[in-house]
Amino acid sequence: MKLLALDTSGDLCSVALFVDGVIEQRREPAPRRHGELLLPMMESLLESTGIALSALDAIAFGRGPGSFTGVRIAVAVAQGAAFGAGCPTVPVSTLAAMALGEYRRTGRRRILTALDARMGEVYWGAFEVAADESVVAGGAELVVLPGCVPVPTGIDWCGVGSGWGAYRTVLEQRVGTGLTAVVADGVCEAADIARIAAVEVRAGRVVAAELARPVYLRDRVTAAGPTRMHHE
Repeated sequence: MKLLALDTSGDLCSVALFVDGVIEQRREPAPRRHGELLLPMMESLLESTGIALSALDAIAFGRGPGSFTGVRIAVAVAQGAAFGAGCPTVPVSTLAAMALGEYRRTGRRRILTALDARMGEVYWGAFEVAADESVVAGGAELVVLPGCVPVPTGIDWCGVGSGWGAYRTVLEQRVGTGLTAVVADGVCEAADIARIAAVEVRAGRVVAAELARPVYLRDRVTAAGPTRMHHE
């Protein structure tokens, strides 16, 4: 299986190529430069590995939640590339990819992801990672006040993401004794999107390029524009 994965949902711009279980990734911390960097990074990675766009089985992307502008860039590039390659897309939760990344780095299986959503809120998800690296959500992903996040049952939960940096005290008090660690600098990477996407492709859970959509969690729009309603 050959698939390309893209993520621009946060400050990190990353591209990964998955070829039969082997992953090569390019990543660069580049806030507000995703539109400038993503295509060249993608083209460079494909060229260096000698894999043509037309050889891909699917193109995966971080579907959000995250930066409103960043998520839109990844969707647009994934759609364009998928049309060019004649292949489907695979939307992947950025929160689930963050959970998988923490598992790979530390072996922790119970992950509470929180991204700073601005406006005093967090994007929130609870996940458990199995030994085969499958990621199981413990409920719906939400945009919610830190003091109102759903409290998971059980122990050994690890908090991951910028929301824990912004609202650590409130979140720690809310989750309580079930929380054993916090990694506030955890981010979403294309390599983990690729790993999740490979499972989805094998299961036939793919989306036609024209149907690829972002997930913002906030669905309301005001006249003030998206910068007030979404994490930029």
